[in-house]
Amino acid sequence: MQLHSLKSRSGARHRIKRLGRGESSGWGKTSGRGGKGQTARSGSSIRPGFEGGQMPLFRRLPKRGFNNARFAIIYSVVNLCDLNRFDDGARVDETLLRAHGLVRGNKDGVKILATGELTKKLTVVADKFSATAQQKIEAAGGVCEVAPDKRKESKAKACCSIDSCENQ
Repeated sequence: MQLHSLKSRSGARHRIKRLGRGESSGWGKTSGRGGKGQTARSGSSIRPGFEGGQMPLFRRLPKRGFNNARFAIIYSVVNLCDLNRFDDGARVDETLLRAHGLVRGNKDGVKILATGELTKKLTVVADKFSATAQQKIEAAGGVCEVAPDKRKESKAKACCSIDSCENQ
């Protein structure tokens, strides 16, 4: 195999759609933009839900109730079988899980689930454990420790800093 003999796999490369190249091309005259008007102009975009000045459906409907999604606690999930990569007797916490790529992103904590089997004796520190995961860790001779709540700590720090400001 040589560099000059390499070819793309079939279907990997698409022909570009050449607009405005004559009526017989199928993309002539209006170039697939329909007739005249706002959407035919370059740079035009209409925000989602816009109904041409008519009161939008979202604003016409009454709003009721409360959605807790904004305040929900979202955990990064780690399965028991993934913990077998650590050495026997190791202390596994969020920083170690992040270093090994098992936890990514900015979630509210780590939850250990019972998927798979644990063969090592580990001290696992996490925000939550499923009941079965806790049983399996302890059956393997390990220890489950619940990590301190980061959100409560940050609130406590904020309260302390406010108190110190008032005292001065």
